[in-house]
Amino acid sequence: MQLMGGIFYLLSKILFSRGERARLKQHDPQKWRTWAWICYMIGLVPWVVIFVWGRNWIAASVEASALPSMILGLVVAMRNGDVTRSPKWLRKLTLVFIPVGFFISLYDFGGITTINQYLEIGIVTGYIMGTYLLAKENAHGYLWLVPMHLSCGYLMWIQSYEWLTLQQILSLAFVGDAYRISRRERFNRLQAS
Repeated sequence: MQLMGGIFYLLSKILFSRGERARLKQHDPQKWRTWAWICYMIGLVPWVVIFVWGRNWIAASVEASALPSMILGLVVAMRNGDVTRSPKWLRKLTLVFIPVGFFISLYDFGGITTINQYLEIGIVTGYIMGTYLLAKENAHGYLWLVPMHLSCGYLMWIQSYEWLTLQQILSLAFVGDAYRISRRERFNRLQAS
């Protein structure tokens, strides 16, 4: 599970970075972003299982509830980044799942009582906001992934998942690269106009 979840989530970050590079070079980023979302969804199941094994209920339930955001991202990527052509019902479902998954998790666990739960909140906040914003083609989603990767890396470290800690560090590097490239592309676009 660690290997599959780690590889597919890392691969999704690499593909997002490649998509931003393609956009910067004025090539079509659609195939990169489409595959990034597919890899993200493949890696989702192992991550949910890992969080459940570690009794990280908040992260597990909210991670699973991000599936509508991932589907939205895939639909937008397949429609060449046109957010306006994404199904409205899918956007609304994504917005409903965000608070529902979080509050069900808090209720199920009976509040926040451990360091793991604080780290899970960092994971959840960054993951949900980052995934949702990226699904809407908003580069600020990369910034939201930073606290998610830091929190998750530390949580995986204290739970002795060394491979997943390394994967979080590597993913963080690709997230930073994708954000840097997206900012450069937007700067170049502003100068051209």
